[in-house]
Amino acid sequence: MQIGIVGLGLMGGSLALDLKRHNLGDIIVGYDRNEIHAAKAIELGLVDKLVDFDELKKSDVIFLAIPVEGIIKTLQELKDIAHKTTVIDLGSTKEKIVKSCPSQIRKNFIAAHPMTGTEYSGPQAAIEGLYQDKIVVLCNTEENDELHKKRAEKIFVTIGMHIVYMDAKEHDRHAAYISHLPHAISYALANAVLGQEDPKSILILAAGGFRDMSRLAKSSPAMWSDIFKQNKENLLTSIEDFKKELRHASTLIEEERWEELKKWMEKARKLHEIL
Repeated sequence: MQIGIVGLGLMGGSLALDLKRHNLGDIIVGYDRNEIHAAKAIELGLVDKLVDFDELKKSDVIFLAIPVEGIIKTLQELKDIAHKTTVIDLGSTKEKIVKSCPSQIRKNFIAAHPMTGTEYSGPQAAIEGLYQDKIVVLCNTEENDELHKKRAEKIFVTIGMHIVYMDAKEHDRHAAYISHLPHAISYALANAVLGQEDPKSILILAAGGFRDMSRLAKSSPAMWSDIFKQNKENLLTSIEDFKKELRHASTLIEEERWEELKKWMEKARKLHEIL
């Protein structure tokens, strides 16, 4: 079996490593429009060989590990794949991607979101075991042929993932709060600090709390601006809810309602009883 991966950065490169580690596929081929990324992926041994897009389309399984706008465009270029070819995307939003999938290949297309990643990008960021013990959300699988659904499930389970099934619209609403909002907050925090503090002060005073909260601001702007665009309405709703909580905290502090502030903090701590 030939497995093709479009996009050889963190997600695609790490996937290639895990596919090889678990002996999934006789050959892992890669395609990346970024020639530097493609060359680096070969140098690092992430894929067995690079192929052009026409050759990639002959694969038994094709993973789309690229930004969400790129996934939508690439799906239009896969209309003529064989009926036995499974296409799996790894995008962080799902509803618009599912709706944009050409009807000719909708049964082939598995809409997946692996809930994993790091703040780093590019082939050099690829790590073995990135997908181990993580959740992968599969959306709208009732629209898939059983062949493609079972094939995707087998791959994800073999590389150590736990599968959750969800409607694409529902997924995007949840992802806005759990994943997309934290990235927006991290970018905002980083920009707020950069606007007020000189670099020397940042280096001297930035401790664990700031580093933890600003870590996500290292993430790829190209990828995350695409995600924000795709999930605009849900993200805006989550930002408004966050602003409401922040305004409430501001009011409690301004009016010196310290006991209420303490209760507000104690309520927030309950989140980690769930996590």
